[in-house]
Amino acid sequence: MGKIIYNGELKDRSAIQIDVEDRGYQFGDGVYEVIRVYNGKLFAADMHLNRLMDSAKLIQLKVPFTVAEIKERTKELITAENLEYGIVYMQLTRGTSPRNHAFPIGEVDPVFVAYTKDMPYTGSKSGVKAVTVEDIRWLRCNIKSLNLLGNIMAKQEAVEAGCDEAIQHRDGTVTEGSSSNVAIIVKGTLKTHPATNLILNGITRQILLKLCNDKGISYVEEPFTLSDMMDADEVLYTSTGVEITPITAIDGQLIGDGKAGSITLQLQKLFTQEIERQCGSLTE
Repeated sequence: MGKIIYNGELKDRSAIQIDVEDRGYQFGDGVYEVIRVYNGKLFAADMHLNRLMDSAKLIQLKVPFTVAEIKERTKELITAENLEYGIVYMQLTRGTSPRNHAFPIGEVDPVFVAYTKDMPYTGSKSGVKAVTVEDIRWLRCNIKSLNLLGNIMAKQEAVEAGCDEAIQHRDGTVTEGSSSNVAIIVKGTLKTHPATNLILNGITRQILLKLCNDKGISYVEEPFTLSDMMDADEVLYTSTGVEITPITAIDGQLIGDGKAGSITLQLQKLFTQEIERQCGSLTE
């Protein structure tokens, strides 16, 4: 992986240096996106890039490129890196200026970086284990910002418990995973927390709900409790990395019969079909 995008241009990775006073490095003052690549093609690129623009707007960060320009450069990067299956990570910071909590005075150029990472396609995943943790993050989780310390602490709790994900809650109301959205299925209806400031409105989450709507699968966007989740017929989590994956045990307790449920399996199949519609046939 020798190439990256740096401020709109394809550069050799080894030639780029980020200043120690970059505000992303010192304050986490920036936003980011992760886009999945299948068969060398970007999946749901416009949705991801529009969210990048929205996140930047919410923190008053001007994006020096259009969605079309970022997408075109990203395609050039994928070609240069011969990426077939993987991700493109991109971030935009407020730029470099003398350290000060307030926004820089005067004109400061933002810093945009993007690079690729291989991620082989493994197909639909079987059930994983999760733990529950208190949601200690700030109250603007709808912004995909570089401030991820709360998420990191939650994920580490999951790792230390031998689990794949940490499911976060505020006073017993489930919000989302440390790096994912969470949904439950009760009596044939999928339920997920509404897209408020308490969660990131995941792209996979949005596609999931569209698939439910298109295929007549009942769903509601409303809060649910830890107790609701533990008593659910099925639990699943979604993200760019895990796609749609069943959670079959939480805090050591089996969900349902401890196996992937029928609706989750149906949604996995529908999601795979959507990937193939956009990016072509998948190979495992």
